[in-house]
Order: sequence, then structure tokens, then C-alpha cells
Amino acid sequence: MYRKPDRNQLNLDEFILPFGGKLSAENRWVKMAEIIPWEMIEDYYAESFRNEKPDGNPPIPARIAFGAIHIKENEDITDRRTVDNISENPYMQYFLGLKTFRSEPLFDPSMMVHFRKRFPAEFIDKVNEEIYRRMKPPEPPGGGKGGGLKNAGTMILDATAAPADIRYPTDISILDECRMNTEKMIDEIWAYTKREGHKTSYSRRKARSEYLKIIKQRRHKAGEIKEAVRQQLIYVRKNLETLERLMAETSKPLMKKRLLRLEVIYKVVKQQAEMLDEDKHIVEDRIVSLRQPHVRPIKRGKIGRPVEFGQKLGFSVVNGFTFIDRQSWDNFNEGVTLIESAERYREKHGFYPSVILGDGAYRNRDNLHFCKKNGIRLSGWSAAGSKNNELDIENEQSYRDSCKRNMVESRNGIAKRRYGLDLIMTRLDYTSETEAALNVLAMNIAHVLRVLLRLIRNLRFEQIFQIKRSVLIIY
Repeated sequence: MYRKPDRNQLNLDEFILPFGGKLSAENRWVKMAEIIPWEMIEDYYAESFRNEKPDGNPPIPARIAFGAIHIKENEDITDRRTVDNISENPYMQYFLGLKTFRSEPLFDPSMMVHFRKRFPAEFIDKVNEEIYRRMKPPEPPGGGKGGGLKNAGTMILDATAAPADIRYPTDISILDECRMNTEKMIDEIWAYTKREGHKTSYSRRKARSEYLKIIKQRRHKAGEIKEAVRQQLIYVRKNLETLERLMAETSKPLMKKRLLRLEVIYKVVKQQAEMLDEDKHIVEDRIVSLRQPHVRPIKRGKIGRPVEFGQKLGFSVVNGFTFIDRQSWDNFNEGVTLIESAERYREKHGFYPSVILGDGAYRNRDNLHFCKKNGIRLSGWSAAGSKNNELDIENEQSYRDSCKRNMVESRNGIAKRRYGLDLIMTRLDYTSETEAALNVLAMNIAHVLRVLLRLIRNLRFEQIFQIKRSVLIIY
């Protein structure tokens, strides 16, 4: 059973250091501790333990759990390094709500996986929106027709891919991995049968050498690759038939993890056989990784990276804040997210944006009709049929819009280079989604800190901001 700890923020002077002195109020972790809505996180975390058994060890507090995964993404380090840094840094321990410095690790690094499971991507988005709400964006000027609010503000849209940590997939490499996995399964279950002799109907050494012979060549002929794929597919099918016979002869089942992997292998065999028989390279829901079967190829068309393997994110940037409007493992046309993003903007502010900046993918018929109906100006170059003077004015506006739109491109670059969105290291689908959302959250909190630094300049943090009940009020 989860018991909520004291929610009162610890005073800096009350934090006990083993070597004397006191913490500095200007440290970034001290300021971040005032920005994050801990009460909201505590309530959600406690709700996730409602069905847990009342006996056993007490759960790790919500502030430590959420704070640890935030530290991991903010510093772009591994789980093990996160635990080490926390045990070495008193400011991080203050950020996690501790009252005194502890040099021993607070938890095992493996607990970081369970922390990410407790906070799904949907909840991280709510935390992101709560921090944005506390920043109190300006109200729209004046009133519209019928007493309603006018459209106000600018929303910038873009999409990007968050690649997963997998090797570059090829048909023959995936089939070779399937073959080796099925061989291990045969070895595990063979000991519980009365069979003797060869475990597989082919030479494993020969099958491996045939695979290495192809991948070690610098240049491959299409016919040779196709024949090698066909041969590896035969080996995998033979192993699957052997496994079915062995499982029917013994009552010893495979482990759950092996059964799940076996299910994925059956899907891979079906897809590879379909592509081989029909002589094509595209198949629906193509599996490119056995360990991460949820990963899909995302065709981007970028120079050097025409195809990326991971999840696709639809971004919107409002007042310097970045939001994830759509997150999917399947590829999608970013143009279809405009109406959804505009409606989310209206839910947060009570009115539509006056301007939406996006590339040409967003200027489809449905989006143009939606923007015209709701009085939203959608960026883009004018049609050639316009009058010369109108064309010059509108194209000049489009150029200025394209310059402003660079903000979302910079946000994408910062999230990838600084916070690790360019390579998601987690393996589970929902923890990978959480990590991507945490990257965006860490980037937004850093944006809040930059805003604070611009406001305080040479004044003290307490003289400009008043903290009441963990709510950030900007004067």
C-alpha cells in the first residue's frame, strides 16, 4: 500500500549536508524543484498502487520515482549513471525531496524501468500542460463577434522521428536471428524429451557460414541475396516444425518470454515468405527487430536517413513550449494532425491561434477549409494565379513565416542532440513512449529556467517569484 509523504517543500536551510554549509538557491535543481507539479504527480502515482497488495515493502515515493527518470533524461545518461549521480549530488537529492544527504544508492538501477512503467506518456503530457498553464500565457486582445474571444497566438507544427536502438535491419539478418533463436529454443526443450541424435535437420555451422558469406561481401547481387534469404527461411521453417513436435512430446513448456519471441518469429516467417513469393519489398506492419517487434520503418526522405526505425512524433510549439500532439509507431502524414493540434490549442486557451506555421505537408484541402472557416491564417506560398501586387505581399509574408518556423526545427534538433531523442535506448513500447515524452518535458523545463534567468538578471530569485503551494506565479 502506498502512503503519501509530507508534501511540504523542504527549506534549503533545513537540508542537512555531511560536510557543513548549505545549498545555494541559485542552483538549477533547486529552481526545477519549484517548477514541477509534485502534488499532481503524487496523486497519480498513489492511484496506480490502489490494487497492490497491502503487505510487503513500502513503495518508493513518487517524488523519487518521477524525479529520477527526469534526471536521467535531463542529463541524457544511463540508468546506472543516474543512480550514481544521485548518490553523489546533494542538489539532486534535494530535488528528489530528501531531507539529508545520503551517500548510498537510493534504489537499484533496475527500478528505473518500473518508474517509467508507472508514468505513461499520456500522463507526462498532462504534466507538460500543467507547467505551461502555470506560466500564465497572455490573454487575447479584445473580444470577438458576439462577445467571443478573438483568435490569438502562433502555433508552429512539425513532425519528427525518434529512432529506436536497433541495428539496421535486413531480411537476411532478421532471418538469421530467427534461426538462432529457434535453435536455442530447441536446445532448451530437447533435454526434457527422450530424443537422441541431431537436434536440427541441417548443419548449424553450414547455415551460419552461408549467412556470413553474404553479409561479408561489399557488393551483393540481387539474385544471391534472394537465394540466401530463401535458404535461411527454409532453415527457420524446419526449426519451427521441430519445435512443434518437441512441444507435443513433453509437458515442459517454454518460458513466457520464449513463447512471445516464438510468436514474433512466426509473423516474421509469414512476412518474409510473402515478400519472397510475390517479389516485393513492402508488407503491412513489417517487423524489423525481434527484440522490439513494435518498431516500424518510418520513411522520412531525409538526406542520409531516408528511412528511420522508431516512433513518429507530431510536434506543436506555442510560446516557446513544445507539445506532442501525436505519438505513433506507425508512419502517418503530419498534415492530418493540424485540426487535432488546433483543437488542443483551443482547449488550453479558449480560442484558436491566429496563425499556424507549417510546411507544405499541412496545406491540404481539409486544413485550408478548416483554417478559413475559423479565421486562422495558415502559412504557405501563394498560388501563381494571384495578382502581382497581392502575390508579392503574400510571398513576403510566407518568407517571414518560414523564418519564424525555424523555432520548431531548433526544438527538434535540441531534443535529439541534447536530450537523446535521436536514440531511444529503452526496449518496451510504452517505456519508449514515456522516454520520448520525458525528453520533451525536460526541454520545456529548461525553457522555463531560461525565461526565469532572463527575468531575474541581477536580482534574487525570491524577489521576483513568489512560491505558494507549489504554484509558480510570474509577476
